[in-house]
This record gives sequence, structure tokens and C-alpha cells, in this order.
Amino acid sequence: MAGASQVMTIESLRSVPLFASLDDRAARTLRALMSVREVAAGTLLFKMGDPGDAMFLIEAGRVRIYIHDGDGENLTLAELGDGDFFGEMAIIDGKPRSANAAVTEQACLAVLSREDFLRFVRGNPDVALEMVSAISERLRRTDELLRQRVSRNVNEEDEARLTWADHVADSLAAFGGSWRFITYSSLFLVGWILLNTLSTTRLDPFPYELLGLLLGVVAGVQAPIIMMSQKRQAEKERLRADLDFQINLKNELAISEVLRRLDVLESERLPLLFAQHKTAVTGLTAQAAAEDDGKFPAA
Repeated sequence: MAGASQVMTIESLRSVPLFASLDDRAARTLRALMSVREVAAGTLLFKMGDPGDAMFLIEAGRVRIYIHDGDGENLTLAELGDGDFFGEMAIIDGKPRSANAAVTEQACLAVLSREDFLRFVRGNPDVALEMVSAISERLRRTDELLRQRVSRNVNEEDEARLTWADHVADSLAAFGGSWRFITYSSLFLVGWILLNTLSTTRLDPFPYELLGLLLGVVAGVQAPIIMMSQKRQAEKERLRADLDFQINLKNELAISEVLRRLDVLESERLPLLFAQHKTAVTGLTAQAAAEDDGKFPAA
């Protein structure tokens, strides 16, 4: 069961890299917007497709972010601990959750709603830049993880397609292209020649026509077996190339999306945020100047 707490210390808040640079006033403002919960291990915080209405900061404990792959198995995207945050993508674009989140070790979580977050970011543009940087880094790690996962699936899928004949062809092709085959063949040739040269009962006397026939049969059978194995390897490489293309396409789309969000942030949000920030600084400067004039009136 999740229990609610009411206070998160400024030190705990600043332990999150995203908010480490906040001054005391901004940190106190953000802390007032958060609610803190104690969550037991095994609790599912949200599922893929749930509304993205809040982000979470981990004050203590561990949380696993995962999805279900094509085989229905859980694929872990990240294991998060003290000072990490998650759920930030959903509160930026307002779209449903893109993954599942579950508590793996009893955790103390600070929850920040989307409305409070957007209101806070308007007055602290540096936080928005830090978050975009963190999101980009996570996208890179996720793409690399998915690339490795697909590479393993290529081998698993190829193994599942193998028939008994394919196994035999691969084994014979591997044996025929080894030093062991050359050694056995040499020993057989030497033994055959010695047997039919020194023995009184010669099965295949010089010029060893039967030996030539046997070698021709072996070569005639070995050639199509090797060609079958090479053909299957070519099909495997085509499958791998197709999956690599899909991965590259996914990466390109993900990078394009990040660049699009950065462009929107730069062209629409940042000028407004910096203007508000400049207005606030100007107001504070004017207020400080007025207070100084009040303390030191003109003679």
C-alpha cells in the first residue's frame, strides 16, 4: 500500500541532477508543489497507455521501467534509484505513458503534477533545458538496448527456422571446411595407396581408379551441401539487414522527434520563458534599488 507524506527536504530535491542548480527560492517553490508518497515493493505505478498526468522523483528506493516485447516478455528499459526521475515525457506532451513502471524496492517518491510542472518551468527555463538533455540521453540508451535485443532475436528466429536437413548440411559443411577433414582425407589416401600397393590382394591396383571414383563422389556430394549451407547463411544475412534497416529507421524517427521538440522549445517556449525570466529579474532589481534608496535617502 502507498502512504502519503507531506514534506520533501530541499537537500533531497537537489540530489536530483535535474534540480541541482535551483536557488533556495525556486527549490522551496518546487517543493511546495510536490506530494511525497511511501510506496511498497511490487506496486505498479502506471501501465503503458495510462494518462500521463505526473512525473516522479525517487528520494529513496528503486523503480523498474519496462515494456512487453513481441514475444510477450518483459524488456527492462531502465533500473532507477535514488535521485532519478521518470514520467517526464508524458507531462511534457500530455500523451499516454509509453512504458510500465513498477517499484522493485520500497520507495519514497515525490509526485509533481503536469499543471504544476508546466507552471514551474515557465519561471525556470534552465530546468526545461536539463530535462530535454536527459530525455535525449535516455532515447539513445533505449535505442541501443532495442538494437541489441533485435540482434538476439535474429539468431533465435534463424535457429527456430532450421530443419533437420539444415542442421545436417551445416554440420557437413563445417566438417568439410576444417583441418580435421583434410587430416582424415590425407590419412585415408595414404592408407588406401599403401594397402593397394603392398598387399597381395589388391582391391584397387595402380592407377587407383576406384579411389578416383570415390573422391569424385565425395566431391560431387560435398559441393551441393556447401551451397545449401551458404544459401541459408545468405538468407540469414538478408534477415539481419532487414531488421537493421528497421532499427535505423526507428532511430531516425526518434532523433527527428527530439529535434522537432527542441525546435519547438527554441522557437516558441524559450523566448517566452526568457522574457518572463528577464521581467522577473528586472522587477527584483528595481525592487532592490528602491529598497536601497529607502535605506539611504538623498541628503
